[in-house]
Amino acid sequence: MTIVEPEWLARPSTEVAPALIGCTLVRQLPEGQRIRGTIVETEAYEPGDPASHAYRRRTPRNQAMFGPPGTIYVYLIYGMYHCLNIVTDRPEVASAVLIRALQLDIMPPGLQKPEKLARIAAGPGKLCRTLQIDRSLNDRPLQPGGPLCLEHRTPEFQQQLDQGTLSLVQTNRIGISVGTDLLWRWYLANSPAVSKP
Repeated sequence: MTIVEPEWLARPSTEVAPALIGCTLVRQLPEGQRIRGTIVETEAYEPGDPASHAYRRRTPRNQAMFGPPGTIYVYLIYGMYHCLNIVTDRPEVASAVLIRALQLDIMPPGLQKPEKLARIAAGPGKLCRTLQIDRSLNDRPLQPGGPLCLEHRTPEFQQQLDQGTLSLVQTNRIGISVGTDLLWRWYLANSPAVSKP
């Protein structure tokens, strides 16, 4: 698989977010286990976006958003759910893509639940819980051999997109109260792993 380099992410989040659909997120756990999943849903957050954590100013919480492309930004919502973001664009430009859902390749050991494989990472909080992602990964780079890295779409996935066998849906973001008119959410049509509004 071809690794996604920081240079590929050095674009506005609204360009990167749809391009990440079909890419593979790889989580390397400290004990050696590796979890892989195809990204099936993303949301973009840009400078000047009222829904962005960096809309008003830089803070200790959002500091990672101002980092170089490929920086991991993890935050906590409702005091219990972590959310994974990939920083895009240029350093000092607060731009990021929220990874909302993954389709996992296989059920990770120890997670044998009644829930179907397609649903255990179907939402940003579920994704982070399943992949054991928390604030300890915040402000770290995506890189091979690190805790997280990204791989490009497979040629087969890209071919299916080009042929129209697979398609992306562009719509408004969910779970926010401002900026709801912006069509900055993308997901893989008919994927059972997409989160439910």
